[in-house]
Amino acid sequence: MSEQTARRGGAAWALVITSVAGFMAALDNLVVTTALPSIREDLGGALHDLEWTVSAYTLTFAVLLMFGAALGDRFGRRRLFVAGLAVFTGASAAAAMAPGIDSLIAARAVQGAGAAVMMPLTLTLLTAAVPVAKRGMAYGIWGAVNGLAVASGPLVGGTLTEHLSWQWIFWLNVPLGLALIPLARLRLAESHGTGAPLDVPGTLLASGGLFGIVYGLVRGPADGWTGSLVLTGLFAGSALLAGFVLYSTRAANPMLPMRLFRSRAFSGINAASLLMFLGMFGSIFLLSQYMQGVLGYSPTEAGLRMLPWTGMPMLVAPIAGILADRVGGRPVVATGLFLQALGLGYMSVVATADASYVSQLPALIISGVGMALFFAPASHLVMSSVRPQEQGIASGANNALREVGGALGIAVMASIFAAQGGYETGQTFVDGMRPALVVGSAVVALAGIAALLIPTRRRTERQATPSAPEPVLETASH
Repeated sequence: MSEQTARRGGAAWALVITSVAGFMAALDNLVVTTALPSIREDLGGALHDLEWTVSAYTLTFAVLLMFGAALGDRFGRRRLFVAGLAVFTGASAAAAMAPGIDSLIAARAVQGAGAAVMMPLTLTLLTAAVPVAKRGMAYGIWGAVNGLAVASGPLVGGTLTEHLSWQWIFWLNVPLGLALIPLARLRLAESHGTGAPLDVPGTLLASGGLFGIVYGLVRGPADGWTGSLVLTGLFAGSALLAGFVLYSTRAANPMLPMRLFRSRAFSGINAASLLMFLGMFGSIFLLSQYMQGVLGYSPTEAGLRMLPWTGMPMLVAPIAGILADRVGGRPVVATGLFLQALGLGYMSVVATADASYVSQLPALIISGVGMALFFAPASHLVMSSVRPQEQGIASGANNALREVGGALGIAVMASIFAAQGGYETGQTFVDGMRPALVVGSAVVALAGIAALLIPTRRRTERQATPSAPEPVLETASH
């Protein structure tokens, strides 16, 4: 199947198409953060409305990722990739034309659903098109492009918001999507998976559970933690997630087989990913508003000043890969997480209503280096923690947990912010942000501890069996 795909479109076209599509999906995770003050001024809305402009995307993206991959396996990967791309492009246009905050949130939710179908299939289609000997390099380029999207999100959002308008952060996707749709149909060959039935009950349980919990966390500060809808969301969401776990242990073809979590390697890297994104996304959500609303930077200036953090992976990732090859992925990932935690803790100390950028710079650099050390080897740690035939499930699960972490991080840290401070003055904003950053730092430190649970290379080699994955658990891919 891979040779047929390669003959039809070529590895180069597959790499270009999937990388650009992945760039679009990853960019929209953070591109909106530096535009939040402008969106609030233009469309109105309270803190929880701003949370939902980010969380509506990350939540639908997270809960439908594995389901989107399963749809592609069943009905055709190229067909569903094009469909997801079309939905994402159309929803981007709807977000740009949104007349109010509620319609913007709805468009962001649809945008996330389109990305959830499109994103997991980029890696599947790329794998099918690229010869085995060149896949490492292809994965490295694909990962670098996605890393560029994360790094440039706040800067792109800030620049477009300041010099054009916040609507252009969404209009940007439209010409790219319209160009990619015919290219994908012409240059990618169709392929299918095993044909296993779709896990509709599992998807409904996971989606409902996650939505209930995030809804409760987002609405809690506004409605009160004892409000009926808040308590219903939290308790019902927890019950549905518990039901998802029980169902997945017994189902014949579960969306996420619970037996994978018996592996310390799989459990460790996924717990680390969830906690890392929880602390990181929640912090960026507040810091981007702090730089504009409190320190008075323009959107472009705020995006540029965050580059030592968000842009550092582009510089440090190659070094992190070399280190991971020499000493293994576990110590590199754990070191990166502890540095990220240190950076957030540092920022919570130096942040004031009139802090200079020089005082914040060490915290941003430390956080950036830490994030780079995490991203470089983490994906390969996930893929090498399971058998080859389960790598698609493992990749989808890890990406889903990262997105869930991002949505929960924004909800949790915004709740802490609202309980301790607010938007009234610069000082009240800092009063709310500081304890939120402390919590973010603690959560990322827990992620570092989780990474230490990943077995060492030698132990993996001793325990390897013919049915187990190759003993390359701690070799980083580039």
